[in-house]
Amino acid sequence: ASFTSKMSGVQIPYHPPFFTRSKIDPKAGFLPLSHPIYVLRHGETEWNFEGRLQGTLDSPLTPRGRAQAAAQRGLLARFLPHQTGVACWSSPQGRAWSTAQIACADLGPIVPKSALVEVSLGDWQGRTVAEIEASPEGAGALRDHAEMWKFHAPGGEDLGMLRARLKILLQGLDRPTVIVTHGVTSRVLRLLALDLPMSDYTALPGGQGVVFAIDNGVQTRWGAAVEGD
Repeated sequence: ASFTSKMSGVQIPYHPPFFTRSKIDPKAGFLPLSHPIYVLRHGETEWNFEGRLQGTLDSPLTPRGRAQAAAQRGLLARFLPHQTGVACWSSPQGRAWSTAQIACADLGPIVPKSALVEVSLGDWQGRTVAEIEASPEGAGALRDHAEMWKFHAPGGEDLGMLRARLKILLQGLDRPTVIVTHGVTSRVLRLLALDLPMSDYTALPGGQGVVFAIDNGVQTRWGAAVEGD
């Protein structure tokens, strides 16, 4: 089964490594990356502005979000002046794909990677945190799991599932690569690339309109971040 993103027009399959568990041990360590990566989160969307969770759903970029993507394009041009041979991978979800079309305009073709979609939030998608907190399941997750509560959504994707699909993705690197993805997925991806424990999830910086460069186990942020998931 699959669906087509209304915003990007790219078909998104429901098969491994999308939601099913992988044979890769999600607790195992990760080898150092063979090539540097440059991780971008999509620009601000209408639902970001409203405080509404998106997960595998979508909403359009705002004018501010498009400006953030343009800023990311400028950062890539500044810090990667010789961009020949740099790949660009993007989540096929509309908000990420739209960001990639702007930010990666100076690179080669954008390659859709279903492993880069945002973590599924199951029954909580399309709702605000206040609406989730008003439900017994949401209140319990927020109380018992602190900042990791998004991995405990009814019908959603857990941390082990997300880690497994991202490990498979990173094992496919064959050149320096720009990666356009989402808030939760970006943090877990970067934890893997830096070989850090998942307990560092909340300490890792995020934000929109910036680029996180990871090379030889060191992360550098290009640009001034705008926080918020």
